[in-house]
Amino acid sequence: MLKTNNNSIKYLSLVVLTVQNAALGLSMRYARTRSIEMFSAAAAVLMAEVIKLIVCVVLVILESGSTRKGLQSIKATVVDQPYDTLKICVPSLLYIAQNNLLYISASNLDAATYQVTYQLKILTTAFFAVFVLGRVLKKWQWFALGLLALGVALVQLSSNSTPTVSTNMQEQSKVIGFSAALTACFISGFAGIYFEKMLKGSDISVWMRNVQLSLLSLPFGAITYMLSSGSSSRLLAGFDAFVWYLVVLQAGGGLIVAVVVKYADNILKGFATSLAIVISCVASMYIFDFILTAQFSLGTCLVISSIFLYGYEPKKSENIHSSLKV
Repeated sequence: MLKTNNNSIKYLSLVVLTVQNAALGLSMRYARTRSIEMFSAAAAVLMAEVIKLIVCVVLVILESGSTRKGLQSIKATVVDQPYDTLKICVPSLLYIAQNNLLYISASNLDAATYQVTYQLKILTTAFFAVFVLGRVLKKWQWFALGLLALGVALVQLSSNSTPTVSTNMQEQSKVIGFSAALTACFISGFAGIYFEKMLKGSDISVWMRNVQLSLLSLPFGAITYMLSSGSSSRLLAGFDAFVWYLVVLQAGGGLIVAVVVKYADNILKGFATSLAIVISCVASMYIFDFILTAQFSLGTCLVISSIFLYGYEPKKSENIHSSLKV
């Protein structure tokens, strides 16, 4: 019964994460190309961490049964175990850097290209899973990762290399956009595996880990904002209802990822997320007048095909291995 419930949580969270990722990519692109006062990306990332922290504290309190027990639990885990808390500094810093890079990428790439390119995090996650966690991938899984890389390459080559002009930004560079996305992929791969190892290697709840993560992310986020915007600018300048929706959407994605990492494989999370490119491509055609070329379509099909190839598990082979073990 418990296994069934865990599987239900796993696949439900994967579906929700897919939809959230598609909405986030489209929303980030729209928010960064509107002809109104532009908000600070670093401020949006910082506010998302504040919201995550508040939500996770509430969830820890609910999990503990009372406010007093919840706060005592937070103190015992966060304050009384400084060494364990300090280990979270690594993914805290990396996630702040990653989220800021994603805004740079979304500002320079159309939503569909951004969504496909960012799926390279699956490849980097697999790389770190093998070398950090010692995970063994099957031959067809390596082939699936090769298909993924080829698909993303086709998508990038299909886009025009000349800079485009936006109503709100003087110039957009696809080179900068791709470089930011690629760097974010490597950061995402390492941070995801590091956080997965910490989650699955202890009895601390996923919400408590996220309290640690968000709490330590705040100073990194504040420093990033001050370095990028300066002390004279207003923190919430350019924030309207849509930007707040974007902030909440980004914060929600972090919480969904936490659930997925707890109940599912990190690489499986990445492959399920890549399904969001289908939604992004279709929506971009109507919202941003995105032109779907044959080369882009081929690249997208390769990425989607790699999803199903990676998840393939031959039952006969499993049965043979099981009988050999017995």
